[in-house]
Amino acid sequence: MIGSAWLLIGLFISWQAFDNAEGDMEAEEENQDLPKKGKAQGRKRASAPDGVVKPVKLSRADLYKPPTNEELNQLKETENLFHSSLLRLQIEELLKEVTLKEKKKQKIDAFLHEINALLSAVPETPETDLADQSWLPKDVKVPFLQVPFSVKGKFRFLPPAAVTVVGSYLLGTCIKPEINVDVALTMPRAILQDKDNLNQRYHRKRALYLAHIAQHLSKEKLFGSVRFTYMNSNHLKPILLLQPQGKDEKLVTVRLYACPAPGFFKPSRLYPSKNNVRTAWFLEQGAAEPPTPHYNNSILCDTGLESNLLFLAGASAGFPGMRDGVALLKVWLHQRELDKGLGCLNGFVASMLVAYLVAKHKISQGMSGYQVLRSILQFLATTDLSAAGISLSKDADSSLPTLADFHQAFEVVLVDPSGLVNLCADMTASKYKQVQFEAKRSMEVLDDSTVDGFQLLLMTPKPLIRTFDHVFHLKHVSKLQGACKKMQLLNELMDRGGNYVAAALPFVTSLLARGLAERVLLLTHSLPQAPQWPISAEPPKHKDAGHLSFGLLLTPAFAASILERGPEADRPEAAEFRKFWGEKSELRRFQDGAICEAVVWGAETMCQKRLIPEQIVQHLLWLHAAIPESSIRYTGAVLESVIRAGREPAGTGEEAMVSIVRSYDDLSRKLWNLEGLPLTVTAVQGTHPALRYTDVFPPTPMKPDYSYHVRIKDKESLLPLPEKPCPAYIAPMKVVCHMEGSGQWPQDKEAIKRVKAAFHLCLAELLSQQHQLLCRPAATHADVYKDGYIFRLQVAYHREPHILKEVVTPEGMLKYRDTEESQLQQQHPAFSGTSRLAKRWVRAQLLSDSLSDECVDLLAASLFLHPAPFTPPSSPQVGFLRFLHLLMAFDWKNSPLIVNLNADLKVADYTEIRNAFVAARPHLPVMFIATPRDKRSSVWTKERPSAQILQRLLVLALESLRALEEQLADPLGSQDGKMVFRPPLDFYDILIHLNAKQIPRHLEGVDRPAKSFSRGMLKSDALVTTLIFPVVGYDPVQCYLQELREAFGDLALFFYDSHGGEVIGVLWKPSSFEPQPFKASNMKGRMMASLSREELVTVPNVEAILEDFEILGEGLVRSVEARTEKWTI
Repeated sequence: MIGSAWLLIGLFISWQAFDNAEGDMEAEEENQDLPKKGKAQGRKRASAPDGVVKPVKLSRADLYKPPTNEELNQLKETENLFHSSLLRLQIEELLKEVTLKEKKKQKIDAFLHEINALLSAVPETPETDLADQSWLPKDVKVPFLQVPFSVKGKFRFLPPAAVTVVGSYLLGTCIKPEINVDVALTMPRAILQDKDNLNQRYHRKRALYLAHIAQHLSKEKLFGSVRFTYMNSNHLKPILLLQPQGKDEKLVTVRLYACPAPGFFKPSRLYPSKNNVRTAWFLEQGAAEPPTPHYNNSILCDTGLESNLLFLAGASAGFPGMRDGVALLKVWLHQRELDKGLGCLNGFVASMLVAYLVAKHKISQGMSGYQVLRSILQFLATTDLSAAGISLSKDADSSLPTLADFHQAFEVVLVDPSGLVNLCADMTASKYKQVQFEAKRSMEVLDDSTVDGFQLLLMTPKPLIRTFDHVFHLKHVSKLQGACKKMQLLNELMDRGGNYVAAALPFVTSLLARGLAERVLLLTHSLPQAPQWPISAEPPKHKDAGHLSFGLLLTPAFAASILERGPEADRPEAAEFRKFWGEKSELRRFQDGAICEAVVWGAETMCQKRLIPEQIVQHLLWLHAAIPESSIRYTGAVLESVIRAGREPAGTGEEAMVSIVRSYDDLSRKLWNLEGLPLTVTAVQGTHPALRYTDVFPPTPMKPDYSYHVRIKDKESLLPLPEKPCPAYIAPMKVVCHMEGSGQWPQDKEAIKRVKAAFHLCLAELLSQQHQLLCRPAATHADVYKDGYIFRLQVAYHREPHILKEVVTPEGMLKYRDTEESQLQQQHPAFSGTSRLAKRWVRAQLLSDSLSDECVDLLAASLFLHPAPFTPPSSPQVGFLRFLHLLMAFDWKNSPLIVNLNADLKVADYTEIRNAFVAARPHLPVMFIATPRDKRSSVWTKERPSAQILQRLLVLALESLRALEEQLADPLGSQDGKMVFRPPLDFYDILIHLNAKQIPRHLEGVDRPAKSFSRGMLKSDALVTTLIFPVVGYDPVQCYLQELREAFGDLALFFYDSHGGEVIGVLWKPSSFEPQPFKASNMKGRMMASLSREELVTVPNVEAILEDFEILGEGLVRSVEARTEKWTI
């Protein structure tokens, strides 16, 4: 350990030296974005020029010098805390990346000094009524929604009594990409009057104060932009944003806050239980005076800006670990979209939480940033501030409001050191539950040594649409105005200054949480975000907050349940249940004899059951909040139409696969119990994707329509009529029969083939005799027609691979993998849909032959077995989004994808796989997938994809994911999920257009054809007995492709969508267009050309090849379109 640790220190020191050498360059071009995943660039060693750090030649004494105390401490900490020395280096690198460099700080300080000078020079104004704003020039609008407009009080402008920098900039916890510096402007006492705490008077004075400053600063050359926004999207609190001029515009945003003179407001008037917005003024009619806790809190916030800064400065003094810990926590919050908007957990609240843990001695001064991050995540995971809030106040003053008073008024409680302000006043309970949930998941990831915790927690973004199983959008937030009326939230509306979004949101989320109950693990909402606006524009209205999104994390066991059982009819709770569910509630008698209230949701197929949460959401929002169905855009199953075959609105194939498995189980039993076989069957193994629930379009039971076929008497089989459309494709489902071992098996491979052929004949004969099944034996298999399906039996002998001296083939691996994937489907019902959507997408990109079925199944399985930082998908759609993200974001070049089926791999196996991978990387497939039974060779990706195809897949995945997520996150845009399943064709040199009549799977196309052909098949329930075997596995397009590849595989690549694609894409191989020396044996598809008089060479004869494409596909090919002129030689 010590040896490797010394190596690490050496690496670390050289890294430091390397960084210092590059420091100046970094200062020039500093990264503006949050860190993105990057690949290490290789460097060529050159002789070191002067001025570059050269390796120092250490003396023997220096080389073996014992480590210092500090080095020993660092080693011990790395061993105990970080799973690997790499994690420590990654975190130090990240902190370097996001913290401000000294050079930038100097520029920012200079900018702040200039602002300070300008603020003292803003001219005073004479005193006027608060409602008389004629003194403001027309080109500046007051950044406040003044409803109702008339209000008592006087206003005049005087320059600020003090200008102080507050917030993260002074503490050093400010992080890139957005550098904000908060500056508090203290309004002189002379501006404020006695009753300014009432009826928004103070808030309006703040707004006028900032408007006057904005008008003067906007004339200065120093500023590139002067704009308004709301502080944390709270409409009562406008702030002024200043950015420097020229190339430094993105350097910093200075935010000006106006605040009252210290000690002006009496705290006791602003306790959570007090009223400061009079009903007679707000509603223009007298009534009771309810408390206005949010309003009071918004005034008190402004009184504690400096005291909170001093509190944080005290906690972080001489404690660099706290500074680093807060910076890491901010990155963590940013990746989870929790740090911006109304009711967010912003950097200030995060710093206060860390300071609280310091005060409680849960964090000690010696801790590193990583330890601080772990401690705070542990605290968040185990502390529910919505049930038991905390206070940072040490003051035992009995007159201060208690935590119970705060809980009465707010959903989440975190009281500041003064004991007066709730720092989480705007946060809803459901948002805090999300923070808690994320913290719990993050702790699990940090404790798991098999994953890269740094990458998952701090570098992986978690947008709502990829994190939650179902997402729905409220298209127009203005509908919440009606909801406030329906839910009688007038008092809340008054408290929030008329902001109906903020007033209704907590009630809407608790309503849905009650209705969805145990169907959801977590319900959350996006945070309403206020835009910035120019000072000449009117402030944005509440409805300008855009749309609101809600995310549901489903519980697979209960989400699809069609019954909601309520209390017994004679219990007092029954009336409450009826009131909650409205007319949906009805009396039902249950099997245990109880008569209960119940709600039954209409859903027959699996895909309808998955959308029961949608029915619940729509019903409850209309019943209790008057929000109509048309205002809700529910995105839970937008993509499922692409795996729905046929015209009628049937399900998405789950039921079809269950019936196939039932038929297969019955066939297995019959095979086990066959009498008269020379050797018994020891195992029956289905290897077709439909038997592991991952076939995109599972076979449907069919009977042949004799009028479409001609009979061949002696063979008892059918032949399709050439003038009729190609018959529907019947997929043979492969079933392997393992026979018992015996000394009678021959040792010669040809003899084994013959014995197996005899077994196929025997099986067919016995099945038709004993079970009256229609069978057709062949040398390599025996086809069995049962329940309208075709099962293809193949006999296997367990010693065969050894006799044939073969390596274990993929087929040999199937036996284990299938059972493991079927189990996965039982644990995670969404596995089937995810894998099928993934296959459909890969094939739709014309890459049907570039990824094996098994490879896609394993990629999908990894999303369920190793979902971090997410939870396992519970809907096919979110599973598919993560599949695209995995393809695009995984580092295929430098890492193996480990799929731990059945949890058979232990920590040591992970290390072994990774080490073996690194050692043998140049000889391994470009996409390496390791499983418990295949740790070294990646059987499923050995042959394909090639490096170029993988690169193409990554580009397509990146574009598809971006387009899909944009589309799903925009409730007003088009919801055409098929867009990413339509392949870009401009990439190909030649397109071969096919005749739809001869495409047997035409109906499986992404865009259903307007007219289709009758394919010579009857439904399985047709009253016809099938006495003759149907045409099995006949797909003319695949036969044509095989011929093309055999004839022209050395010149071109051929791409096709096996699910009813109408076009074959052809790409010339660049190497094939290089002139080659003339050889009589090498003239296929080539013609003579002369480079010079002496030398004769051959080049591809493109015109003749295109003609051959048409001749080979006569009747199937409609036209051949040459798209590019790339074959100029």
